Amino acid sequence: MPAAFDDLWIGQVASIGAGVVSEEDLKSFCKTYAPSWKPEDGLPDSLIFAFWSKLESEAAASWPQTKRLAVDALRWMRNPPAGELLKCRLTIMGKDAVGDAKGVVIAQHDVLDEAGRLVFSCLTRSVFQRNPMAPTE
Repeated sequence: MPAAFDDLWIGQVASIGAGVVSEEDLKSFCKTYAPSWKPEDGLPDSLIFAFWSKLESEAAASWPQTKRLAVDALRWMRNPPAGELLKCRLTIMGKDAVGDAKGVVIAQHDVLDEAGRLVFSCLTRSVFQRNPMAPTE
């Protein structure tokens, strides 16, 4: 990534970033947005979603993606502790051309912990520009 609609293939996997949520950031987030959450229980689901959303938005800024249609099938599997490296990736699950100028891409997004265990996943549907030089389907 980034790639135009016609350059993507089903099964393609791309990294969309990695990062660490510090203990300080966790406590600040909980104080403001999840006051009933105990930081010793790890990252709350809402912070995991915000973490993924930030990395995905930063990565997508350079893609020929013109619109996000949906984020669904959200799954939270575990709440890792602060300070753990979290990695985000996407896998192209499907694509459908919509005329000569655009296409819809369905992707699965995963957040993995340091051990490679699934922390969070979701599906997205997005509109991507088509490559003007690609043959029409």
